[in-house]
Amino acid sequence: MVIEYFCNRLFVIVKLIIRFVFETIGINSKSFEHEFTSTSSSTAHHADTEGNQYRHGLVIFLVTLVFIIAFGYASFFWRKLTAFCLTNKIKKPSATNRPCHEFSHEEKERIVVVGAGVLGSCIATVLARDDRKVTLIERDLKEPDRIIGELLQPGGCQVLRNLGLDECLVSCEEAQSTTGYIIHDWKTGASVHIPYPKASDNQCKEGKAFRHGKFIMSLREAARKESNIEIIEGTVQALIEDNGVVTGVTYRPKKCDDSQEIRAPLVIIADGGFSKFRKHLHSEQVHVSSHFVGCIMKNCPQVKANHAELVLSNPNPILIYRISDEETRVLVDIRCQTLPKNIKEYLLEETLPYLPEHLAAPFEDGVLNERVRSMPCKFLPPSTARKDGVLMLGDAFNMRHPLTGGGMSVAFNDIYIWRELFKEISDLTNYQQVEEAYSRFQNRRKMTHSFV
Repeated sequence: MVIEYFCNRLFVIVKLIIRFVFETIGINSKSFEHEFTSTSSSTAHHADTEGNQYRHGLVIFLVTLVFIIAFGYASFFWRKLTAFCLTNKIKKPSATNRPCHEFSHEEKERIVVVGAGVLGSCIATVLARDDRKVTLIERDLKEPDRIIGELLQPGGCQVLRNLGLDECLVSCEEAQSTTGYIIHDWKTGASVHIPYPKASDNQCKEGKAFRHGKFIMSLREAARKESNIEIIEGTVQALIEDNGVVTGVTYRPKKCDDSQEIRAPLVIIADGGFSKFRKHLHSEQVHVSSHFVGCIMKNCPQVKANHAELVLSNPNPILIYRISDEETRVLVDIRCQTLPKNIKEYLLEETLPYLPEHLAAPFEDGVLNERVRSMPCKFLPPSTARKDGVLMLGDAFNMRHPLTGGGMSVAFNDIYIWRELFKEISDLTNYQQVEEAYSRFQNRRKMTHSFV
């Protein structure tokens, strides 16, 4: 029925456009075929009739244009139809699918969060403060060490304050204030100052830069303080599905060989960019466009205090920002699918020559003496497909290029939206109500998240 509808609409549109074109230039559409054939056979005998040739040439051009537009229209609806079929392959109708498992009173009040990273730790704390019972499961509770997720833009800082978690920035050891960017053009040697927008007090809004692991530990410490949160160190092995509805997870606690299960009417998947559950719950594909290669520069001077720097070099943009009193992070965006084998040699030969003078010596020292690491830069559009009983959020759900520094801001905004939506859901086993909330979430995030 869907395909038949699209084909009928396409036929009607093409027919109307052709009729409009013919009537506009004064040709009877019914006699077009005869006239076009006659014109083709007698072109040689009327070469001197320029007006007639021009008119029929215009007809051919316009008809070709119509078919190009029609093909584009058909391609558009084919993509929509493919996405529709894929979405409904994953998504199960809430009205007909009900789990056989009967949740106990304790289980019915529980939300399981998989992953205690930026989003997982934050949403667990926020939900616990709103009187939800939360079980937070994390594979490794030691301080993580990553080269991205270290720069939070002013918008993200504001949302964190709105969520009541600004103390995580205050307690984050040696976090640095950031009030704008300095953009360096390697071709001309010019530098441009781009400050953040001003706040109501006429002062520049502030972002924060920090060591990723320090910030994560601050968020986890906030979660530990909440009596409504149970934190488990263990590996989630699988989702428990019952009649197409997720009703909990199986996990293996750290230093234990036996698997255990925990039941809940809602599981929030926040296990990051390398999510093991995405392929079963997400209708979109991850695209890797480049790799960030980074290291630490010690005691690196700043051309302007409290400013990140971006070097527009060829072919690799370079991002620099201070993450502690003595440490500055440098990230080189290398556009390739496979990194060079000798990455240090590559950085010294292909990146060092493009750096401004004040960055050259610290960069060379960092490459030679510090640990050089890489991270794929992934893009993942959000998916409208989902299963009842589970939500995907954070990098497991939506990723953008880390050069923009917008990933954490988007994650905190998602939490802010869901916090308001959860207040309207008294019973998490009401899957229809959760589904309606998910639709509102998709619509609301489009208004604030479509930015670079």
